[in-house]
Order: sequence, then structure tokens, then C-alpha cells
Amino acid sequence: MGSAGRLTHHVLVSRRRTHRRRPTLRRAIQWPAQAESAHSQLDVPSRFLTPISEAPLAPNMSLATAAGQVDIARVIDANPAEEVRPLSVLDMPLTQLTWHDPFEWLSRGWHDFSRAPLIGTFYGACFVLMGWLLLACFHQAPEYTLALSAGFLLMGPFLCLGLYDVSRRLERGESSSMWSSLTAWRISSGQLAIFAGVLLVLEMLWGRSAMIMFAISFDGIPDFNGPLSSMMTEEYLTFFAGYIAVGAVFASLIFAISVISMPMMLDKSVDAISAGLASLRLVSTQTGVMLLWGALITLVIVMAMLPGFLGLVVVGPVIGHASWHAYRAATTPRS
Repeated sequence: MGSAGRLTHHVLVSRRRTHRRRPTLRRAIQWPAQAESAHSQLDVPSRFLTPISEAPLAPNMSLATAAGQVDIARVIDANPAEEVRPLSVLDMPLTQLTWHDPFEWLSRGWHDFSRAPLIGTFYGACFVLMGWLLLACFHQAPEYTLALSAGFLLMGPFLCLGLYDVSRRLERGESSSMWSSLTAWRISSGQLAIFAGVLLVLEMLWGRSAMIMFAISFDGIPDFNGPLSSMMTEEYLTFFAGYIAVGAVFASLIFAISVISMPMMLDKSVDAISAGLASLRLVSTQTGVMLLWGALITLVIVMAMLPGFLGLVVVGPVIGHASWHAYRAATTPRS
């Protein structure tokens, strides 16, 4: 027992002495000489041993007038908001358009169509087929024609994706093909799907509004096959006025969010929300020119629909190509 106690006491005393701080670490008077000798023995420079006049300084820092001090006032006064940050689509500068530009876009659209006539004719035939289906629906179930026409109007921008791809390739001096045109949606399929969902919601609201206008205007199924004079009654005129007003609201909204958004998603692979907001910004800041462009599109398409929709074989692809040039003109600075 006695030897075990002495051994335990010896161990405890040894541990205490082991953890006792040794008073031989501070030798301030020897530090400059040691630092100078250590600095001379280093093969690489050390920032802790480099004189302050030779040390690299951080941005916005400079040496103070007093020796051995650094002036950090410029760092404190620096505004973090002034730092360079990546520009988004919403910060993209838009070109100031003129009243002559929409006519120039149509001219360039015709030029692209003449350079790739087979691809353009294919898409034009799709537009004609859509018109014939709409006409067949009008003869069989006229109450669904208005809702279907809204859906067809929303299908137009997606069919034009292939035409945008053709115009983009022609602008870059590349060769265009039918396959690349048909698969252009794969460049930004996810964002295009989101944008299609937004347009689908608008189409459903437009179609529902058209059905409501149809229901409150007529007691039954009206006869649209009669002479034009039979439609000059109060109920027909009220229906046409209401439908045109409601359609103008939805058509203007769809035009505003899609006038340059889909070409932008194809060209820059941006997200659908940013592209739609950029399109809205263009329409809101240059409303007059964009209204002229929308009126030209409407006038040309209506004239193309008169001869049994056959005019859409040419007019449809020309409008698609022209829409690409409208996007390029609005987002490319003038030289």
C-alpha cells in the first residue's frame, strides 16, 4: 500500500510538472536578429517578413503618410453596389426602333423564305392545315370554333421555332436543314415547356371567356351559314363586339409576352420568365412601333386567310422569319 501510494503521487506530480508553462519562450530582444537571419535563409519570400513598403496591398488600399501604416479609408468608403456583377436579360439594353423597322423586318423575312423555300413551305402548309381544321370545326360545332381558334393562335409561335432556327443559321452563314429546324426546340426544351404552360393557361382563359360570351349572347345554336344581312341583328352585333373586345385583351397580352421571348430563348437559352419580362419591357417602352408591328401581322394574316387559307403557305413562314429579325433588331445595337 505504501509503495503504491508513493507511485501514484509520483505520477501526479510528473503530470503537473509536464503541463507547467516554461518561462523561456519570450525573447523579444533577440527577435529582430533572428528574423533577419531567418529571412535571409528562406528560399521563397514570406509576406510576414516582407517590409510593408514592398508588400502587396489589397484593392483600394494604399500606404499611409505615417511610416509602417496602411490607409484603409478607401476600403471603408468603397460601395459594394458599384462592384461589377453579371448582367441579366432584364438589364440588356434595347435598341431604339423606328417606324420603318417593321417593314424592314417583313422584307428580311421574305428574303429568308426565298433562301430556304422548302422548309418555309412545309411550315406554311401546317398553317393552312390548321386553318382547314378550324373551318371544319366551324361547320360541325360552331360553339367550339372560338376556343379552338385561340388554341391555334397559340400554336403559331411554337411552329415558328423552326423558322427562327433557319433565320439564325442563315444569319450566321450556316446551312439549314429540315431536321435541325424540326428539332430546334431541344436547345431549350425545359424553358419552352414552362412558356408553353403559361400560354396554355392564357388559352384556357381565352377559350372559357369565348364560351361565356357565346352563351350569354344566344339562346341556342345560331345559324352562321345564312346571309350576312341576317347577322346584322342586335344579338349578333353584341356577340361580335364582346368577342372582339375580349379577344383583343388576350391577344395583346400574348403578343406582349411572346413578341421576342421565344426567339430569345432559342438564341440565348434564357429562362422563360426573364424572356417574357424582357418582351414586356420592349412593348411597354416602345409601344407605338410594337403596335404597328402587331397591326401589320394581323393585317397580313387576315388577307392571307381570305382565299381559303392558302395565302398562309407564304405569309406564315414570312411572318416567322420576320419575327426573328424583329428580335435581333430590338436586342442588337445599331452600328
